[in-house]
Amino acid sequence: MLRLKELKLPLDHSEPELRQAVCQRLKIQDAELLELIIFRRGVDARKPGQIAFVYTLDLALANEKQLRKRFKKDRQLEATPDMRYRFVGQASEARPHQRPVVVGLGPSGLFAALILAQAGFKPLVLERGKAVRERTRDTFKLWRQNVLHPESNVQFGEGGAGTFSDGKLYSRINDPQHYGRKVLEEFVKAGAPPEILYVSKPHIGTFRLVSMVEKMRAEMLALGAEIRFESRVSDLLIDKGQLRGVVLADGEEILTDHLVLAVGHSARDTFAMLHERGVYMEPKPFSLGFRIEHPQSWIDQCRYGPQAGHPLLGAADYRLVHHASNGRAVYSFCMCPGGTVVAAASEPGRVVTNGMSQYSRDERNANSGIVVSIQPEADYPGGPLAGIELQRQFEARAFELGGGNYCAPGQLVGDFLAGRPSSAFGEVLPSYKPGVTLTDLSTALPDYAIEAIREALPAFARQIPGFDHPDAVLTGVETRTSSPLRIKRDNSLQSLNTRGLFPAGEGAGYAGGILSAGVDGIRIAEAVIRSLLV
Repeated sequence: MLRLKELKLPLDHSEPELRQAVCQRLKIQDAELLELIIFRRGVDARKPGQIAFVYTLDLALANEKQLRKRFKKDRQLEATPDMRYRFVGQASEARPHQRPVVVGLGPSGLFAALILAQAGFKPLVLERGKAVRERTRDTFKLWRQNVLHPESNVQFGEGGAGTFSDGKLYSRINDPQHYGRKVLEEFVKAGAPPEILYVSKPHIGTFRLVSMVEKMRAEMLALGAEIRFESRVSDLLIDKGQLRGVVLADGEEILTDHLVLAVGHSARDTFAMLHERGVYMEPKPFSLGFRIEHPQSWIDQCRYGPQAGHPLLGAADYRLVHHASNGRAVYSFCMCPGGTVVAAASEPGRVVTNGMSQYSRDERNANSGIVVSIQPEADYPGGPLAGIELQRQFEARAFELGGGNYCAPGQLVGDFLAGRPSSAFGEVLPSYKPGVTLTDLSTALPDYAIEAIREALPAFARQIPGFDHPDAVLTGVETRTSSPLRIKRDNSLQSLNTRGLFPAGEGAGYAGGILSAGVDGIRIAEAVIRSLLV
């Protein structure tokens, strides 16, 4: 097959018109086009009112050899690469070994365990939180009743933090092995819409993720994996730099010399334990900020103009960056079209915000993190755990400003820019549950962050008119943009100083989002298999 790139068609084109455009581009007859597969479909929205689809297509052609020769200098036509996933080894080829253990069942742990199970290694999976439906009920208790369950919430439980998000499935990672394709194919097999295989910015949404995770769990169990929920790892057994096992919170010891550590970016007690045990880690940059909400209709109109509301376009998104005069980068993070701002705390007495959308993206508001990048050396010196303490400081401040009951502090953009407290909502009503307490957010973040965001909002309005509308709502605080530390790995993807420990995913500092975390989980599973085959 041949892959044809950058074929542009109008928004309302028909399927026959797509075939016709391919034939015109390649100067062939329709009968010579044997098969057409959409590999990628993107949206060119640079000119509102003239929005187009841009295709990458895989084509089966009657005269492929002649066409390749004719278009050999055409950079938009090439042989379709082989993107099939191939296992690096099977359990039958391995020496006798202790069962590999996977800690954490977010995207990274999920795919590490799935690959190990599909290769016949029957992993034991330990998840500190609950199964996804029980976890959902506990999470709703915080949103609806102001009751936090510290071990079962947005951060902890089957599916990981990405379960309560927009379910974005795209990433800018370098992926020469096409592991991302394996992630998407497994999701489709578990019930995701097939379009995630070809749209340029695929997403699933929270409720679809719940049922998909359950189906993937069922496959692992059928392949011989064991999954234990409410099983928090409290300690590691290490002998002369070699991992020998783990200790659970109830005192049970489990022996293993191959441990995938995929605990997510909020497992603060686990990070403290690892640091105490001497596992090498370093502080890394992350970001702090607020969530901002506008009516989705405003964003649609700004991005799509007269074509706003077109069913093929759906809810519009955005990506914004501003380099402030104080040296800070301010950017939009985890933008959720047609979604809600959700309570994402995992520790008592703290408030954390995140964004979430359903697959339909049909809620009233658009929301996004507006966050400021910070650096360990300048902003939180003091070792690998210093970033966690900085997060806790401002999460506790948000809890206080919100009234001490898990309501979040909020402020209208106009008041935030003017430096005065807010007293009443305007056109925009916030979506955060259990509720928003209007206040002055100027003490909710470090001074440098407040200064940078105040400069950035009018700058963003030059790209999206009305972004700094006085009635737009800011809700605090967004602190869990990424892990504040990295558990360093060597070339074999094991800990630098603890053999048999394979740090994985967002918590280890090697991913940022569902797709990249899933890809990292696959890479780690392969590293475990290679070690087991030695």
